[in-house]
Amino acid sequence: MNSIDKLTEIFSRFPGIGPRQAKRFVYYLLQRHNGTTDDLIRALDDLKLETSQCSRCYRFFPKNHAGSNICSICTDKTRDESLLMIVPRDTDLDAVEKSRSFKGLYFVLGGVLPVLEREPEKRIRINELRERVKRDEGVLKEIILAMNANTEGENTSDFLKGELKVFQEASFSEFTISILGRGLSTGAELEYADPDTLKNALLHRTK
Repeated sequence: MNSIDKLTEIFSRFPGIGPRQAKRFVYYLLQRHNGTTDDLIRALDDLKLETSQCSRCYRFFPKNHAGSNICSICTDKTRDESLLMIVPRDTDLDAVEKSRSFKGLYFVLGGVLPVLEREPEKRIRINELRERVKRDEGVLKEIILAMNANTEGENTSDFLKGELKVFQEASFSEFTISILGRGLSTGAELEYADPDTLKNALLHRTK
């Protein structure tokens, strides 16, 4: 495989990017003579060096000077620790934060479950979520399942409800499980929802 095809194949792995658009990216970089390629290489190197993953919520965040592996949201004492919102990806967390409608904490699941998925542990951070709920026993009052309003999102919500009921039924874990209200239209993804829609979905969440 030559370098053009190799880079095309890498770009085509990006969400929402097909082979044709991926090849356009490659030719765009080849045609630039103003240092664009060098800038991209430096930015990718900096991304690895300057970004860390939170050990609590699993979101990626810029490293701070203290070298902490916990992000600013998880260390914010003004956040409501009794509320935990589970989102599929970092981009969904960013969308909710931009809406300024949620003051609790987060857990980034790492993806969603396709229907008939037989190995959920390979798709989402279900084991890490179990540990998070165990750790926060007695503190949690509500877990919000903020999944996309599509088939995979609903399938993921159903799976998580089953997993969380084990803790919910235990005497030490008294929390409710809620889902976002249908301010989100069917088929919608959190990442692309506008702030007002997300506010309404949070306000009218159901248990």
